[in-house]
Amino acid sequence: MGERAPTGAAKVASKDKKKSGSTSSESSASAAKTPKPVTKASAKPVAKASPKPESRTALVRRARRINRELAEVYPYAHPELDFENPFELLVATVLSAQTTDLRVNQTTPALFAAYPTPEDMAAADPEALEQLIRPTGFFRAKAKSLIGLSAALRDRFGGEVPGRIEDLVSLPGVGRKTAHVVLGNAFGRPGITVDTHFGRLVRRWKWTDATDPEKVEAEICALFPKSEWTMLSHRVIFHGRRICHSRRPACGACPIAPLCPSYGEGETDPEKASKLLKYEKGGKPGQRLKPPPDYPGLPAPPLGGDA
Repeated sequence: MGERAPTGAAKVASKDKKKSGSTSSESSASAAKTPKPVTKASAKPVAKASPKPESRTALVRRARRINRELAEVYPYAHPELDFENPFELLVATVLSAQTTDLRVNQTTPALFAAYPTPEDMAAADPEALEQLIRPTGFFRAKAKSLIGLSAALRDRFGGEVPGRIEDLVSLPGVGRKTAHVVLGNAFGRPGITVDTHFGRLVRRWKWTDATDPEKVEAEICALFPKSEWTMLSHRVIFHGRRICHSRRPACGACPIAPLCPSYGEGETDPEKASKLLKYEKGGKPGQRLKPPPDYPGLPAPPLGGDA
């Protein structure tokens, strides 16, 4: 017998089955094509394009522009140690290690009243000298250096401070930083003074990544004409003491922020940053007891009354 033809109901069922199978197949294909939502766990990091390295020419231009800007901000920049002659500046600079210029300025009037010349200081009683300079810290080591350098000035240089860096660094307790301070400010001979403020700022500005003071000195000297070295040092140190602090730089109050690659390391809110300003920038006294006439701030208070 031949096969019986499917009834109408069977045909409908067969069509529905085919349609269902087709729909299921299409759904599977559609599901396969639909991408899964990207989660943080499954997302692949996108490599950021590294910034283009600054050319030597661009670095020199930026560095010199910062110097010009600082010259406008600190037209009164100067050595903040009180002194009347090269010997006093030499002694004050040795004392300034690991303390503030203010503390040194509060200490030196009595010191120079007792020992006004190298001959006097070379003959000083160590304990008496230590007591006079005690407020500056490390007073025993500093007293030894002061007596030693004074004796060397008396015996080797006729009681005069020499005007050559080779001679200055041969004195006890005198390094290149101290020598450049003396040469630049007592003899008018240009030099870069690499103290803690200067080194910190030039690294923040990406002028150098060196940490050795002599390497820093050499690299910064190469960026500027010799005639700018001494005043550049004053401006950078002024800026480091007043605005670009070690721990909490006042980025939001910094006049050279647009030129600084490290902007944002400190407080960027202008109002909050203004409260971090020091000395005359914060409306307070400076470090000198007798500041120069063009200094806009108040004189520093004497020892015992410092703010």
